[in-house]
Amino acid sequence: MAPLLATGPLNLALVGCTLAIVYFVALSIYNVFLHPLRSFPGPFLWRMSHIPRSLTLVRGKLPIHMKNLHAKYGPVVRISPNELAFSDPQAWKDIYGHRSNGEPELAKYELFYRVVDHIPRSIINAYRDEHAFLRRQMAHGFSERAMQAQEPIIGSYVDLLIYRLQERCADGVTALNMREWLNYTTFDVIGDLGFGSSFKCLEDSDYHPWVKLVTTASRQNALLTALSNVGLKLVKRAILRLGNLAVKDNLALVRETLLKRIENGIERPDFVDGLIRKKKEGVLDLGQLVSTSSTLIIAGSETTATLLTGVVYLLTTNPDKLNLLTKEVRSAFTNDEEITLTSVGKLTYMLACLNEALRRYPPVPAGLPRQAPKGGCYIMGQYIPEGTVVAVWQHAINHDERFWTKPYTYAPERFMGGAEFKNDQTDAMQPFSVGPRNCIGRNLAYAEMRLILAKIIYNFDMTIDDDSRDWLRNQPAYNLWDKPALNIHMKPVPAGKQR
Repeated sequence: MAPLLATGPLNLALVGCTLAIVYFVALSIYNVFLHPLRSFPGPFLWRMSHIPRSLTLVRGKLPIHMKNLHAKYGPVVRISPNELAFSDPQAWKDIYGHRSNGEPELAKYELFYRVVDHIPRSIINAYRDEHAFLRRQMAHGFSERAMQAQEPIIGSYVDLLIYRLQERCADGVTALNMREWLNYTTFDVIGDLGFGSSFKCLEDSDYHPWVKLVTTASRQNALLTALSNVGLKLVKRAILRLGNLAVKDNLALVRETLLKRIENGIERPDFVDGLIRKKKEGVLDLGQLVSTSSTLIIAGSETTATLLTGVVYLLTTNPDKLNLLTKEVRSAFTNDEEITLTSVGKLTYMLACLNEALRRYPPVPAGLPRQAPKGGCYIMGQYIPEGTVVAVWQHAINHDERFWTKPYTYAPERFMGGAEFKNDQTDAMQPFSVGPRNCIGRNLAYAEMRLILAKIIYNFDMTIDDDSRDWLRNQPAYNLWDKPALNIHMKPVPAGKQR
């Protein structure tokens, strides 16, 4: 009996492994040959299993690789057993836009938007009615009137940025890591507009712990999403329970800062004032307020800093474009004080430079997935079965040769009606998304980016350091970019010498 007892557990393990292999093979055959999405093209292994997509995601290569998949398989690619990627302007409207004839909107895909599912819902992953409620409370903080009231706040941090840069590059030789300085600025601005006080990044010339958590959280979320996709939810739950996760630390910091903001009791034209009032009325709980505020911090700071870092890189590696922009900025103003949130609106070439940077280096390069509703839906005239995960991947569509002339060339002229780019389909680029859940902070983002860039261009001559010339090459991209240092030589222009 002893030998039989000894081999019993081994036999059970072999049976278990055999059943698992049989299940995997049967599921793979179903996914490739019998699945409702079997007619859509895509890499064989990706159609068979979630594993290839998940591995590419964890490596930080998925948003960039999506361009290659579209180039090979066309505008609709099956990138996992139950997911389709789209590259077409019409897909933006069909997936994210308003639906006609009473058709339901495509819901946000829970496994992506709620990586940590026990955290209260925020404006980014709230259900439709809840989202509309939250957006109404925040609308005043993003209005034109509020932006005028916020101008002294934003302007003070931009002026401090210029002062700090001048302090550190008086010799015109030292290269500064502009990734850091732009992050400092946008986080301080959003901290003040969201919580009534900055994170003191510019004051201390150093990162606040909050800033450091953002990129870490992006990498961790990619891993947790991949684990969910490949069926390892038990592993994901163990990590959530035992792991030291940036998202937990992030929310703790938000909660602490919000409570101070509430205790101050000061009403001000910022982003969370309306939400705080609803919290005091008992309509909104603290968990929802914390989650939504955390989303605002990331969306209103990291993405803006990313775009500004990208445009500095693209301009300094295309000095002819930088020269044109410098001439526009310095001929438009007689002194630094004239550069305001309002006055920068007349800089047409600057707007083109920013738009082209949004195309070449979208702050969110990935796809923002939705899910086909019950009964399915039509996207680009094709029937999509219910439950299918669908998205337009921003980096891929922004570099699709069908919509852009010389897609890897930085050419602001394409947004100014340049003859060479007359056939470009600029509606293929939607960095703020479309439809009822588009970005509420679009106008503020543009104004802030214009102001910061105009002040830098007016006050400094910039050249890129040799060690940063390949800054964009092989840069990891998750839902956000994992940006390396961007070293730029900043030579101050003496007052009165800008013209």
